[in-house]
Amino acid sequence: MRPYILAESNWNDLKDFRFDLAVLPWGATEAHNYHLPYGTDIYEADHIAAESGKKAWNKGAKVTIMPTIPYGVNTGQSDIYLDMNINPSTQLAILDDVVATLSRQGLKKLLIFNSHGGNNFKPLIRELGLKYPDMFISLTSWFQAMDRSKYFEEGGDHAEEMETSLILHFRPDLVLPKDKWGAGHENKSRIKAIRDGHLWAERQWSKASPDTGIGSPMKATFDKGKRFFEDVTDLMAEMFMDLCQADLNDLYE
Repeated sequence: MRPYILAESNWNDLKDFRFDLAVLPWGATEAHNYHLPYGTDIYEADHIAAESGKKAWNKGAKVTIMPTIPYGVNTGQSDIYLDMNINPSTQLAILDDVVATLSRQGLKKLLIFNSHGGNNFKPLIRELGLKYPDMFISLTSWFQAMDRSKYFEEGGDHAEEMETSLILHFRPDLVLPKDKWGAGHENKSRIKAIRDGHLWAERQWSKASPDTGIGSPMKATFDKGKRFFEDVTDLMAEMFMDLCQADLNDLYE
């Protein structure tokens, strides 16, 4: 049993033990090109959070990794078969219940460990921060934490070289042979401001991508995934340590 994984912990160990930080991984269930599993975001959240927790625990951090929430906001993918959507209001309700439990039991630090680009937790954290002023609620999206150009040659943000490399690293049994991979071509918006990045509108996924991927996966490898995995979990473990050690009464210089 891994003592930093809540699902593997038991009452004998926890009845007299107190953690400093709860980490809540949050993924999604959705198509990832032709070759990656619907659970890609979940597997990434599980593996990256667990390894980060292990590294932090081994350095003395009292951190617990909670079970991953497997459904995310997929409102732009409503016509993609079995892409599972929960609305932001549903996320708020779930998160409210989680925060209420932690607050009641004296675990005052929560990190939302986001693994899906469609999840937008900042407004939810602002609302819950007013309701639970005793709680320190923070957010990280591990896929935005690194300069990916140091690891991968191709861009994109869905089932691309990075995600394919990661799944090749820790779940190669779920990756189809390369001749099944889609190109990950993105059909760009005709609106110039959206293409330039200073206007946002939700992508209608079935029109934005022929195969549900955004970004070419063709240069993905196990070795690239392993290198990125080690480095991103080092960074996340350091962050877990900082959060565990933070004094909530003295957060500012």
